[in-house]
Amino acid sequence: MTTVTEAPPLAPAPPEPEPPRRRGRRTPYLLLLPGLLWLFVFFALPVIYQASTSVQTGSLEEGYRVTWHFATYGDALSEYWPQFVRSVLYAASATVLCLLLGYPLAYLIAFRAGRWRNLIMVLVIAPFFTSFLIRTLAWKTILADGGPLVGALDTLHVLDVTAWLGWTAGDRVLATPLAVVCGLTYNFLPFMILPLYTSLERIDPRLHEAANDLYARPSTTFRKVTFPLSMPGVVSGTLLTFIPASGDYINSDLLGSTDTRMAGNVIQSQFLRILDYPTAAALSFILMAAILIMVTLYIRRSGTEDLV
Repeated sequence: MTTVTEAPPLAPAPPEPEPPRRRGRRTPYLLLLPGLLWLFVFFALPVIYQASTSVQTGSLEEGYRVTWHFATYGDALSEYWPQFVRSVLYAASATVLCLLLGYPLAYLIAFRAGRWRNLIMVLVIAPFFTSFLIRTLAWKTILADGGPLVGALDTLHVLDVTAWLGWTAGDRVLATPLAVVCGLTYNFLPFMILPLYTSLERIDPRLHEAANDLYARPSTTFRKVTFPLSMPGVVSGTLLTFIPASGDYINSDLLGSTDTRMAGNVIQSQFLRILDYPTAAALSFILMAAILIMVTLYIRRSGTEDLV
């Protein structure tokens, strides 16, 4: 006889892990919400409002209404293109000067300053302790006719060269393109130095030691090691300098003349003096689009996306 034995009961399945709380999933989005609301209220909404203003027609007395009048863009660009070209030229010149002046100083702070590093950093950011307007007005005294700086430049025949280039008028520096570029360079130089210093400080010093062990010259070490590794700082510094400088109007207004008006001066005049709001809004969008295109091409050309 055979006996049938019952199979042992199956072990109970382990309990399934509980899904994470939805509240935990929502926490990152809740933390981002204040920043997103800030950007929407103080950036997106003004941009949308200006976009609608640029396609309106009417007058301040009769009121403006949206008529999708895109011809305002063409009219504004055809009339004020010299100011746009001048803005790009002045901003690019100031950016190059800031890079030439800022890179050696940032290199000094990162590798050679030693215990003086903090003091030099304070001196770099010291201009931020005063108003942008006061700093610009100070240059009117520095570049005044007959002042020591202008006299020294005249003695060294530097003004002869700048006059030949069309950047000064004889022995006068104020109300010339050189004065505007000097003001832009001074006001935006810290924006170049700080990203450069941050990028240079990140470089591993062992890389320099390895280059020295391979008998590389200091110039070769700089060209092959230091400068390529500092490219994120170079790109960040040039962007932080060029973008605000191209839209600036204070330096041109205080240090320049009617022949040195930039796009920012035209936009400011259209908004506050002429009260032609559609033209002012169209000029703002043209300037923003031009800067965006140039910045995009520059970033792709630089070959680095690791910005400081």
